[in-house]
Amino acid sequence: MNSTFLFLGTGASAGVPVIGCKCAVCTSSSPFNRRLRSSGLLKVKSKQFLIDVGPDFRQQALHYQIDRLDGLLLTHTHYDHIAGIDELRIFNFRMKRPMPCLLSKETLQDLLRRYYYLFEPNIEGATLSAQLEPHLLEKEFGSVSFEGVAFGVLTYLQAGMRVNGFRCGDFAYLSDIHDFDEKKVFEALQGVNKLVVSALRKNPSPVQFTVDEAIAFAGKAGVKETWLTHLSHSLDYEESLPEGIHWGYDGLEIEFTV
Repeated sequence: MNSTFLFLGTGASAGVPVIGCKCAVCTSSSPFNRRLRSSGLLKVKSKQFLIDVGPDFRQQALHYQIDRLDGLLLTHTHYDHIAGIDELRIFNFRMKRPMPCLLSKETLQDLLRRYYYLFEPNIEGATLSAQLEPHLLEKEFGSVSFEGVAFGVLTYLQAGMRVNGFRCGDFAYLSDIHDFDEKKVFEALQGVNKLVVSALRKNPSPVQFTVDEAIAFAGKAGVKETWLTHLSHSLDYEESLPEGIHWGYDGLEIEFTV
């Protein structure tokens, strides 16, 4: 079955252009160099799933005419991945229920501290805030059925924070990856043909892959095609990449098989 992944955003935490920056990429006229914060829309079977819900989600939802969601997959709780969470309220109106959310125990604990009201009952007849229905990941690696769709789960660390990657069929999405168990991660990626992985910049970062590190990771994983995301303003879309490696860009939709 052919399914799709739509890049809603491919930018790093500051987005591109960066506020006040006059560099060549930030002032570029190319639409491929304009990047909202990283997020994506998975369409599988008849379902639609959002991966992360950053501060640009309202703009993304309006631009790509997202009028329905069946669930939210959260990778972790850094601001650029969760700051649009209150914008899910309109979907609660339409669903007449809390938004199913697949996440780790650590991610849930952080949300409970920062967005406690998402888990409190609303006044009868009034949806005062967005609401989430947590579906906890029991294991760091493995598979889980979420809203009728099978997902593979991977776990790694970024600056000590647990981050989850997700796999669906021969597609995998790994954002904000830096420290990981090679054996477990590459085993979990066996059979993946299409990979989205973050690559912040060319210079070394203590919390993100560089472009070269992401390319090397894709090579070890043995995937056929890779798209880079979570890109900073130091990376120009016009720069060449090795065969099978592509720049992700906002609005790009790719097909994969389930």
